[in-house]
Amino acid sequence: MLGNTKHADVASADVGFPARLDAVAAETETLLERLLGAAPEAGEKARPDRLLAAMRYASLAGGKRFRPFLAVESAALFGGDRSRALMVGAAVELVHCYSLVHDDLPAMDNDDLRRGRPTTHKAFDDATAILAGDALQTLAFDVLGRPETHPDAVVRIDLVLALARASGIGGMVGGQMLDLAAEGRFNGNVPQPLDRAATETMESMKTGALLRFSCVGGAIVAGADRDAQAALDRYGVAVGKAFQVADDLLDATGDAATVGKATGKDAGLHKATLVRIMGVDGARRALADLVAEAEAAVAAFGPKADILRAAARFVAERSH
Repeated sequence: MLGNTKHADVASADVGFPARLDAVAAETETLLERLLGAAPEAGEKARPDRLLAAMRYASLAGGKRFRPFLAVESAALFGGDRSRALMVGAAVELVHCYSLVHDDLPAMDNDDLRRGRPTTHKAFDDATAILAGDALQTLAFDVLGRPETHPDAVVRIDLVLALARASGIGGMVGGQMLDLAAEGRFNGNVPQPLDRAATETMESMKTGALLRFSCVGGAIVAGADRDAQAALDRYGVAVGKAFQVADDLLDATGDAATVGKATGKDAGLHKATLVRIMGVDGARRALADLVAEAEAAVAAFGPKADILRAAARFVAERSH
């Protein structure tokens, strides 16, 4: 997408990016398998079979686990404990998976395909999908509240607050509402065009907020100071914006077989995207600028941040 794939591939290879991404994905899968086990936790009465099956369907064996990867690698930048960072990564992944389940519902984006297979409401039913999403969301905060995530209750509170802000009214959910409003859902199906600034605000909430949390959450759990957290925050903001622009480009130029979900829907739904406002070439230029912004945010960390720089370029070059 950036027109410099060769450079991106070299950068990724230099820091072992693909192997490190795969390693975090595998560790996250193992952790989610444990968190979504059949045995009730202390304080739980029972875990209904159908609900648990839908939760596992929605969250296991799926995706690149990029959000957990950002949490783990951000923590690693400060020498953080990997197992604690994985707990943070699992929490944000649970929120992400819940959002996909609800996003796919008929009342939202009405999608039949996710990650190359039927969406959760198609594999089960609407009611089960709604409850599975609810349970995945609450489990995320259960995970962050466990001493296993961090022995210091203050750190756990900081993590819970940060994820709540990233995923709620002023973050992901609020961004989804702005997205639906722009489609015209609440105005007689008349689209409400957004300018670039409003579109960037909406996308930074809808998609960017959880990616931003992943970076800051990794820094928090690793005990990074406020200045370091601020640098990771700037990096996360840029990566979050880049991820959404790349996603919009995939919808506009990709195919369902490669992307793993329906494409070409944004234009049909009159969704507010930078591709719609700036065109494909303009969006690609904006994407390149965001990658440069992300790289600059972690420049002060030197070679230790090479993996995060490679991650920013990975976002821009991904094909699904």
